[in-house]
Amino acid sequence: MLTRRFFDTPAWDFDVTKPFAEIERLRQRMDRLFDEWMPSTWKAGRTMGVFPLANLTEDRESYLLRAEIPGVKAEDLDIQATANSVSISGERHIPQEEENVSYHRREREGGRFSRAVALSGEIDPDRVDAKLEHGVLTLRLPKTEASKAKQISVMSTQS
Repeated sequence: MLTRRFFDTPAWDFDVTKPFAEIERLRQRMDRLFDEWMPSTWKAGRTMGVFPLANLTEDRESYLLRAEIPGVKAEDLDIQATANSVSISGERHIPQEEENVSYHRREREGGRFSRAVALSGEIDPDRVDAKLEHGVLTLRLPKTEASKAKQISVMSTQS
């Protein structure tokens, strides 16, 4: 029976010493319900969130973008660069498990991904250099001459 307690909130009978266990159990039930009722076409279109994880640094001459893409081959990547942005898209293939297995934990996702990064200055898209090594994609994005910082000299007018 549902009863009302403090502040008119409903209360269910559960062990108050383990509130997080109850929340975790509720989350698992909702996941199962969502998986049962979600059409399979939606499941196939699920994305991997913010992937790939990337760091963007800058020096005087260029930007350097490093993205973690473990398990992705160079031929599965599509890299596009414009004057003010770069995008990385591709597909990660994860081998399918046997049919009669049950997962204890499933964190590795396969499928298509896309990530776009806006730049604060202009780059020369024709001179972008890309290297994939040990699951890390490194893009060197050379700045245009117009976007490079210029040293300004100050003249003194003191007598």
